Amino acid sequence: MNKLSIIIPVYNESSTISEIIKRVKTADSLGLDKEIIVVDDASTDSTKEVLESEIGIIVEKHWRNKGKGAALKTGFKKAGGDIVLIQDADLEYDPKDYPILLKPILDGKADAVYGSRFVTNQPRRVLLFHHYIANIFITFLSNIFTNLNLSDIETGYKAFRKEVIDSILPKLQSDRFGIEVELTARVAKKKWRVYEVGISYSGRTYEEGKKINWKDGVAAIWHIIRFNLFS
Repeated sequence: MNKLSIIIPVYNESSTISEIIKRVKTADSLGLDKEIIVVDDASTDSTKEVLESEIGIIVEKHWRNKGKGAALKTGFKKAGGDIVLIQDADLEYDPKDYPILLKPILDGKADAVYGSRFVTNQPRRVLLFHHYIANIFITFLSNIFTNLNLSDIETGYKAFRKEVIDSILPKLQSDRFGIEVELTARVAKKKWRVYEVGISYSGRTYEEGKKINWKDGVAAIWHIIRFNLFS
């Protein structure tokens, strides 16, 4: 394996996108060359202008807002690396964790690696109990259908061998946050080997720009049933 494709979906993150790109560029990728693909999902702030000033990245643009899932699918299609890693643009997830995410794949043990915010000895900001309970419930419900024992299905850190992405990309349907449970359902159906590692987490409040809300949690329940039973 020679190259790591890092997909960064972004929507209205002008205050953080430059810093996350800097951190991604300097992160340890265990010897893999980095391909940084930023997908601007029709931001209405100055994200576009910030991205135009960055060098050493690939920028894909949506001309209307479609959602995180749509941005990831655009990035997946562009990715040319041997491993594909999802990186949020909001600084909640630290690229310093790349080595622990990549190692199970590079060791030949895993086809997909999930970074858990809950089963970890790394520092994590303590926030939003109701979000925690919702995440635990959604993860539990997904595990019932997939027969996996994940602890954090909604994690923003997921890494896949390129073959995994190529095998599931034609079937991916979710355009918004439902992509998290759909990716898991698709991976489970293909019986790819899934590992989970503990990561650090610096969560945001809504006042600080967090976007996912209770409606996305309700939608996730339907997506779990839909993608595990009907597609």
